[in-house]
Parts: sequence; structure tokens; C-alpha cells
Amino acid sequence: EDIDAVLEPVLMRAVIKRGKALVIKLGDKEVDYDPKFSLYIQTKLSNPHYKPEIAAQTTLLNFMITLDGLEEQLLGMVVKKERPDLEEQKAILMEQQNGFTTKLKALEDELLYRLSSSQGDILDDIELIEGLERAKVTATEIQAKQEIAKETEKNIAEARKAYIPVAVRGALVYFLVDQLWVLEHLYRYSMANFVTIFKKGMDVADRPAEGEEGGDEGGEGGEGGEGGGEAAAGGSGGAAALKARVNKLIDTSCFNCFSYVAQGLFERHKLVFASQLCFAVQQRDGSLVPSMFDFLIQGPKAAGIENPLVEWLDDGAWLTCNALKEFEAFEKLPDDLIGSAKRFREWFELERPEESPYPGDWKKLPEFEKLLLMRALRLDRMNEAISAYVKNVIGLKYVTSQAFDLWRSYEDVTPATPVFFILSAGVDPVKDTEKLGKEHGIGFDMGNLGLVSLGQGQEPVAERSIETSFKNGGWSFMQNIHLTPKWSAGYLEKRCDDLEGAHHAFRLFLSAEPAKLPINVLQVCVKLTNEPPQGLQPNVSKNWKLFSDDFFDSSAKPGELKSITFAICLFHAVVVERKKFGPQGWNRGYPFNFGDLTACAQVAMNYLENNPKVPWDDLRYIFGDIMYGGHVTDFYDRVLVTNYLDAYLVDELVEGFEIFPGCKTPQNSGNCKDILEHIDTAFPQESPTAFGLHPNAEIGFRLMQADTMFSNIRELQPRTGGAAGGASVTEKASAILEEITGMLPEPFDMIDILDRAPEIRTPYINVFLQEIERMQILMGEIRRSLAELVLGLKGDLQITNIMEDLMNSLADGLRPSGWEKFGYPSKRNLASWIRDMIERQKQLADWTGEMNLPKSTCLSYLFNPQSFLTAVMQTTARLNDWPLDKTVTQTEVTKKWEPSEIPGPSKDGAYIHGLFMEGARWDDKMGSVEESRPKELYARMPVVLIKAAQYTGEKLKDTYMCPTYKTQDRGPTFVFDAGLRTKAPSSKWILGGVGLLMDVA
Repeated sequence: EDIDAVLEPVLMRAVIKRGKALVIKLGDKEVDYDPKFSLYIQTKLSNPHYKPEIAAQTTLLNFMITLDGLEEQLLGMVVKKERPDLEEQKAILMEQQNGFTTKLKALEDELLYRLSSSQGDILDDIELIEGLERAKVTATEIQAKQEIAKETEKNIAEARKAYIPVAVRGALVYFLVDQLWVLEHLYRYSMANFVTIFKKGMDVADRPAEGEEGGDEGGEGGEGGEGGGEAAAGGSGGAAALKARVNKLIDTSCFNCFSYVAQGLFERHKLVFASQLCFAVQQRDGSLVPSMFDFLIQGPKAAGIENPLVEWLDDGAWLTCNALKEFEAFEKLPDDLIGSAKRFREWFELERPEESPYPGDWKKLPEFEKLLLMRALRLDRMNEAISAYVKNVIGLKYVTSQAFDLWRSYEDVTPATPVFFILSAGVDPVKDTEKLGKEHGIGFDMGNLGLVSLGQGQEPVAERSIETSFKNGGWSFMQNIHLTPKWSAGYLEKRCDDLEGAHHAFRLFLSAEPAKLPINVLQVCVKLTNEPPQGLQPNVSKNWKLFSDDFFDSSAKPGELKSITFAICLFHAVVVERKKFGPQGWNRGYPFNFGDLTACAQVAMNYLENNPKVPWDDLRYIFGDIMYGGHVTDFYDRVLVTNYLDAYLVDELVEGFEIFPGCKTPQNSGNCKDILEHIDTAFPQESPTAFGLHPNAEIGFRLMQADTMFSNIRELQPRTGGAAGGASVTEKASAILEEITGMLPEPFDMIDILDRAPEIRTPYINVFLQEIERMQILMGEIRRSLAELVLGLKGDLQITNIMEDLMNSLADGLRPSGWEKFGYPSKRNLASWIRDMIERQKQLADWTGEMNLPKSTCLSYLFNPQSFLTAVMQTTARLNDWPLDKTVTQTEVTKKWEPSEIPGPSKDGAYIHGLFMEGARWDDKMGSVEESRPKELYARMPVVLIKAAQYTGEKLKDTYMCPTYKTQDRGPTFVFDAGLRTKAPSSKWILGGVGLLMDVA
């Protein structure tokens, strides 16, 4: 979006006259300037934002293809294949029309010339009169021919009309594919590649489908479809055959394009792509209600409606159901939920509710409306529900994942089309490429396969390999091109732009991890992904295959080594797979790799050699604090690693024990093959309990999946508003802007507050004054940015990037990033965030009345909750004359659930509320941490008393030091440790990822 400063004099037309010559300065040189000089600059950016001065100095042209334009081009291709006679007729007709236009122009010019050069009486000019007669006759002939041409053109257009659906579907798929880069930079596809694949898809329609005899559908297409076109005019049978042919063309061309793109997508994006294609098809044919689709992808919630079904239905689902009743079909939903609570509860508690009919008359809803009901009640099952919906609308094959198949993908590879492998951890595409090469007479031993692993100093080697293969034929494999960004953006980009003229046997293979690579390189390639297997058992199996019988036989204690190696294989699989549970699994992400695993096994062997007994403490320390712990930066994640190893590396491991529910360790007397067989057959079905987590963690994982999927679908929505009858982005943003402006409370009167504040301020007063200042800054920024956007929408100000981001966020119902900088960590959507902010402001406004410590403070409503905890310690330390650095907080959970039940502020500390527990719950009868209830992800905590005490260094008995975080993101939002009573060992809650959260979206 920035143009090189060297070109500035050219853009400004800063021409200097030197005598008769014109010159212009380029850098430090003056060059001659020709007045006829024109400069054309092209960008591949889809939506560039240039500075106002560049917009003034240049003429900006949007040269991107439009949907209508692409449809017309694709229609030409389809008709050329199916009805070449029509396309030929059209070409002849166009040539004729152009000839007519040229002839009429020539006659007109001749007459004008004769009229202008004629002297004397025009009537005496015989040549002129004869010319007029000829022109009249010719014009009449042309007019008659044009009438015939118009009729012919009408007939051609009518015949072509039958194939329009194929072109429409093709254009629709291309514009969806062209948007995929918003999900991942590597998902870039060129128009030329797309057209090639689209044509191949149409060719697939000519092949008889499996099970067809003689090809009823395909056979007709093989004759160019002419018979079908003629029959269409003659009878209903022909029309039906033509329709069937068109449907087959739509199916094969669309799926061919889909599968070509899907082979280069990560698994997490394949369902997003399929579902967006499904919704786009329905939007195009008008069967999708825009407002309902918006509800599906945004999932709005009503506000301030008490949940009467709290025993089994969470508040989020209840509020979404109340938002859903805005649609006529769902206006009775909340009442029916209450009236038929028993039947709804039975359905709600099913493991796979999407496979069972809805209660009562709700089972009669149309399919899309059923999706909305599932979205409201069981968001965790939306991936399965969307998959089933796509299967019903466009077909099972769109949601059936295709395995990695380099042989199949190689059919699309040419000397001008390289292969690009998107790398995943633990997957090496070189071996598959070598196998494929042998089948084509390519290999290292034959000297025609070049393999270069990019890195420092390898660029010249890579260039020589590519150029040799380019000229003489052969394959070149460039590994890890993301490690040399300058070379990739320089030589490689230029080479990929010019692959014409390569040897017919030349093939180029590239591999890289996800990174910002040149768009030109990505667009010309066939992209492939090959992700490692997901799940605990496949990972343990893969880990065990790293070791052989020779490794164990070389040890003096092979049995003990096998047991320890199995334990660390399981441990490695657990720490890698635990990532899928998000922040409840790990506070932060860590790059654990096979090197950690093999190094641990080698260390175990060395220590077993040098010790008569198994040194469990030493092994736990080396594995947990050095090998794996070396990656871990978060304190609580380090504690988690230690607890896993404490559970796995124990004396019972050698004899064999149940290492997690349902899984016994293998006998160490067997060989590697026996243990691998045990792993493949004796592993139980995977569940969160294998990781030490509560079964509810699976729901949390699925909720994250669904949220991510809908977030991705939202990002793929076109910004050109008003499509399919829906409101435009500008209209949506304007409505939300107006609503927010009306909700914002008046700013605090800081002068009045400071005048009324006591001269000697307590720590609590300082905390609340700081909070008010922060709230003033946030509210001020919201008002300023909204007012600026209003002017931009009116046209009084130029819309900047920041204003456009704000507008898009408002339209999508998301928190604007510009406000987050002045706000506080939160996972809420825009509507919920605004309501939450107003509640925070209300707590501060209530405090300004008497400026005393509230009976109970909602800790979640503070920008800086740590400062409030410090104020508790400061107040107590001053009263008792304790050193502040030796003072810590203590927590005491009360039996009061509502702040209103507290009689008054505590004399020993401060009451707080607004906390939720994830991974477990607080049992007020037992007065301790207990197992979560089924499907209850976040259990509300009673009012908590925060007190201060002197640090003694002693560990509290029967106490779980529960980390408290501001949001579900955990990690960087840590606030303090809350000591909670527990009857179970603390390790149970550590492995279970139990934590307190201040704000739950």
C-alpha cells in the first residue's frame, strides 16, 4: 500500500525544463521525459488502502473480475464444450455485426467526404447521387440482415440459457475460493488454475458414473450435448435429458473444484469451506433467509431475562432462545421450553441430539430452522449438525474428508504448475515424493532428483538445482522455503512467474510451514496438506514406533526401560493432545517435539545403567524441569507437567498398573511389536478422563470448535451489503452505532468526585478513583470513535482503515479492536460487552455516593483487580504494623450466594463476588471443591472473603491453590491464587485444569 519514494516525482509530474528538453528526477539522476509517457502500476491486493495524495495523483481503477463478468466467461466455456455449434454461430454473428458496423462507417465517411468536397449544385453530382443510392441499398440490406441476426442471437441466447446454472455455480465457487486467504495466507488460488480445474470437472461429466450401463447421462454429453439441445425444443423427454446433463455438469465441475481446493486446506477449515459453499448456493437460489443466516453465524443473546430452567439449561442457551423468538417460527419457544421442560430436558441431555427428533411439533421445522434451534440449545453439537445439513443439501462427498493422496494430486501437476506442501508437525512429504518419482523414472540415484533444504547459504545451491531441472528435465524439491523469505520473494517468485518453456519432464516441489510467502508463488501451485493423526492412541502408537528392539536390547535393564519409555510415549501424547482443550488444557502453547521424547528415553537408559534401582526422582526432575520443562514458561503449566510425571513414573509402572481409567500399562517382557499391538488394541475409547480432565471438558472443546467455525464463516462473508435482501454493512453498523450511543451513561464529574474525596485517602479510595479514571478514558474513546464514524458515514470525513474496522466490527457484533486497547480483557461479543461495561460503570457510580467500601465488590468489574487485593493487604498491614512484602491474601468462601445477603463490609478484609469455577464446582454443604455437574462448564462461586495474613512459608493442608484468571483465555490474565478447601488431592484438580474465572462470555 506504499509506493516507492523514488517514483514520487513521476506521480507528482515534477517535470523540469532544461532548454528545449524535459527531464525528471529519479533518485539522484535526471532522466529525459517524453510527454507521451504513461505509467501503469498493478497490485494483487484485493482491497488496498492508499494515502489520499496517491488517490489524487493517480487514476485508481478496480480491474477485479465481477461475478456477472465471470459468469459470462464461464458460460462461454460451458457452451463451447457442450454446444460448439452455438458458440461458433455466436462468433460468426459477432464477426458479421462488426463487419456491418465497419461497412456502415465506411459508407458514412465516403458520403461525408463527397458532400464536403462537392462543388456546385449537389443534384448535378452524379457520383454523389449514385453513392447515396448505393448507401441506401446497402443500409437496407444490412438492416434486414441485422433483423435476422437479432433473431438468431435471440435463439442462441435462448439455447445458451440452459447452461447458465453451470456458469453460475462455477462463478460462485471461484469467489468463495478467492476469499479463503482470510482464514490462512497460504490459501491463494489463481484464476487460470481455477479455470483449468473447472474444465477438468466438466470433462468428468463425460465419464459414465460407477454402476451406469452405457452411460445414460454421460453418453449424451459425450456427443457434445447437441442432441439434448435440439430435443429440448422438441419434447419434454429432451428437456429432461438436457436438465439431467446440466445437473451433472454442475455436480462434477463444482465438486472437482471443491476437492482440488480442499486437498490444500487444514482439517479445521474443510467443514468451513463446505458449509460456506452450501450456504452460498442457497443464498443464490433465494432459499436462505438473510436474517436467519445472520442469527446462525452470530448467535445473539437477549439481555436481562431470568432463567427458570437453571437446573438443566445454562444461561447462555436460555438467552439465545429468547433472542430466537424474534422470528415468527420461534415466538413460542421459551414458553414451550418451560411447559415441556421434561421432554426438552431428555432431548437436551442426549449424547448425540442432532440424530434424534426434536420434542413435540418442533420436529416439523424446516431443516435450516432446526439448525437455529440446535445453535440455541446445544452449540457444542453444531459441527456435527452443520455437517449433516451440508450432506442433505449438496451431498455426502462434500463432508467426507479425503485422505492425502499425492498420486491423485499429481494428475494436476505440469511443468508450469509446481506442488506446494503445507507442512505439519511430524509429517515428511519427501518420502512420498521419492516413491512417486521412482514410478516416473526419477530418483537421487538417477541424478534427476534435486533435494535442497533451505537455510543460510543454501540459496545458490537451490537456484542451480531448479535451473538444471528446468533446462534438462528432472524434479527439484525445495524444503522449508519459509526460512529464506528474501530468496522466496526474489528469485523463486520470478521463476514461478516464468515457468513457460520448461523441459516437459521438469517438476518443482516446494514445502513450507504456514508463513507470509509471496502471493504469486502460492497462486500457481497445487497445494497439499497432510496432517498427523489426531487422538491419544494414534499418537502413542506413532511415538512408540520411534524405538526398536535394538534400542532396548542395548540396555542392561530392558524391562524397566520399556516401561519408562511407554510412560514417556504416553506422556508426550498427552501433553501434545491436551492442546485441543484450549486454555483449560494449557495456559500457553508449547512446541513439544519428538526430540524431547527420544532424548528422555536416552537419559532413562543412561540413568538405569548407572543406578542399581530406578531413580524415579531424578528422572521426574530431568524430564519435567529440563527436557519438557525447558519449553514451559507458565508456572501453572510447569506444575501440571510435574503432576503428570508424578502420576506416571512410579514403582508400580514396572510391574504394570492402570495408568489412567481403563488403560493398563503393557507387560515389559514382550518385544516392541507386542507392546505396539497392546497400544493398538487395549487402549480405551478416548475421553477427557484420560487427560485427568472432567468429561465436561469435551463439551468445552466442542464449544471452542463451534465458535471458531462460526468465526471463520463470518470472516468469509462478503462486505458488499444488501445481498439476498439482507441489510448492508453500513446499515447494520449505523443501527448498532445509534443503539450504543443511546445506551452510554453520562461521564463522571471528576471535579466534584475529587472535591468530595477525603484528604487522607485509604487504599480502597485510591483503587476506585483509578478505576473511574480508566472508565472515563474508555467511555471517551467510545464516544469519540462513534462520532467520527458518524461523520465518515455522512461523507463529511474520509473513511480510514480504523473507521472501516470499527464499522465492520459493529456490523458483525464484535468488540472493536480500537476500544480493547483502552478497555479490559474480555471474550464477550459486542452487545454483551456493552452491557457488561455499563454494569461496571454502575458499580463505580454507586461508590461515588458515600465513597465507602461496598458490602461486597464485584472483582470482575475492575480494570485492575490486583490493585484491590493489594489494597486489602495494605489496609491490614497498616492496622497490624506488618511489612507489606511479608503479607499475602487468604480466601474464605462464605455460604452466601448473593451480595445482598451480606450485612455489611468486613472488618477483617473485603467481600468479593462475580467469580466462576471451571473444571469443578464449589459444594457449599461440604465446604470444599467437588466434581462438576454434567454439562455445567462454569459453576458460580458464593461470595468470597479476601483477608490478609503474614507469610509463614508453610503449605496449607487440604487446600488447593486455585489460580484465578480474568477470562477463559487464562495465561496472561492471571490475577491471584485462591486457597480453596478440598478433600481430594490437589493433583486431581491440577490435572483437571480447575481454575477460577472472573468473566465468562
